[in-house]
Amino acid sequence: MTNEKNNTALTPFNNYLLKISGMTNEEVVRLSSELKRQTFQKGELLLKKGAVCKHSFFVEKGLVRSYMLDESGKEHVIQFAPENWFIVDRSSVYFNDASESYIEAIEDTEVVLIGEDFICKANETSQVFRRFNDKLLHNHIRHMQKRINLLLGATAEVRYLSFIEMYPDLLLRVPQWMIASYLGITPESLSRVRKELAHKNFKPN
Repeated sequence: MTNEKNNTALTPFNNYLLKISGMTNEEVVRLSSELKRQTFQKGELLLKKGAVCKHSFFVEKGLVRSYMLDESGKEHVIQFAPENWFIVDRSSVYFNDASESYIEAIEDTEVVLIGEDFICKANETSQVFRRFNDKLLHNHIRHMQKRINLLLGATAEVRYLSFIEMYPDLLLRVPQWMIASYLGITPESLSRVRKELAHKNFKPN
């Protein structure tokens, strides 16, 4: 069961805005006063395939992932989003298309629901936020391009090292089979890569 609420206090999302937007505390609180927060239990879906994504999700607490199912029903993890990360089906939210992916809570999670109205108001309020929002979009495109390049041409070891660089705090929070799915390899291959890296980094006395 989800729980939806308003909150105008200085929340993790407000603190995040203060750091990147150049807005004052009063502007941030006023701007975010109408935002809603929603809690999801571990395993609960924030977005289902076929639904239209109406919000971007900012993770204040917990951990979520987005994934797709192929024709055989196999899962392919697209992205992880821990605290202070955004996650969204951009194609669905911007073009009003039915989502091709799922977004699921890996842990008990609390998110801020960010709609287009908020983005427009924030852009009008802060030129710094406008530049940040533009950079956020291009950064997402850059990461997706890098991810495609890795999946097409990189070894399993390079993919794994890139995952660690992207998500340095998730190795103990995410099941190994999900990491393997994200990397596009089998769990057995991931186990082999981890053992080989451990052997390379082992330095006897």
